[in-house]
Amino acid sequence: MAIFSNYARYYDLMYQDKDYVGEAQFIHRLIQTHAPTTTTILELGCGTGNHAMLLAKEGYQVHGVDLSHEMLGYANQRCDRLSPALATKLQFSQGDLRQVRLVGVASQNENRQFDVVLSLFHVISYQTNNEDLLAAFETAKAHLVPGGILIFDVWYGPAVLSEPPTVRIKRLEDRSIQVTRIAEPVMEPNKNLVDVNYHIFIKDLVSNKIDEIKEVHTMRYLFRPELELLLDRLQMQIVESREWLTDRQPGLNTWGVYFIVRI
Repeated sequence: MAIFSNYARYYDLMYQDKDYVGEAQFIHRLIQTHAPTTTTILELGCGTGNHAMLLAKEGYQVHGVDLSHEMLGYANQRCDRLSPALATKLQFSQGDLRQVRLVGVASQNENRQFDVVLSLFHVISYQTNNEDLLAAFETAKAHLVPGGILIFDVWYGPAVLSEPPTVRIKRLEDRSIQVTRIAEPVMEPNKNLVDVNYHIFIKDLVSNKIDEIKEVHTMRYLFRPELELLLDRLQMQIVESREWLTDRQPGLNTWGVYFIVRI
């Protein structure tokens, strides 16, 4: 999303405590359970490429797509530091997941297809209206082989309403910068949306100069019945939905839920 462009440089620092290795292993297990012959993956909303590179290490060919040129710049820089054998398993390109269509090698008139499509880190929850959700799912379907699967995670509606979001402050630093992020959520209950107002301070630890960024990330919390209805319109079926990383049944305290969808 365009909102990420202002602080793409700070993205990896912000999420340095995110367990990318554990998440990639979790995704690998899901793929081996539901689509064990998978060799190719399309990741919609790949960010700086952390998941893609870890999945490439598992042997998959991964194509990452992101709207942000800045995010992709960091992904390509990271890719350049990999061994040639591993780097050949990765490709990144710019595009909007609601519209992008990757062209097949054999024919300029056919979409390139993959065994699995991923959309992680709540990218689907950034699709704030039904038209955008349908467009994102249409993109996934257009790039899946027959019988292929889509894996995505969302802010889970029952938990968001049961345990509403609160103000959070996050502070991180590396050798050169210190980042303080204040997140102030505002609920829009009649739209199933949360406006997360970010106020970010970036301090240069050498010059002591402080940059300031303000952004609003609007997130949609989703419920299984509405997802079933939208996906049914595209003849796509949910085959599994559980808590992200734990695999427990979703409940009133389960903010992050993944869905596996088959065409």
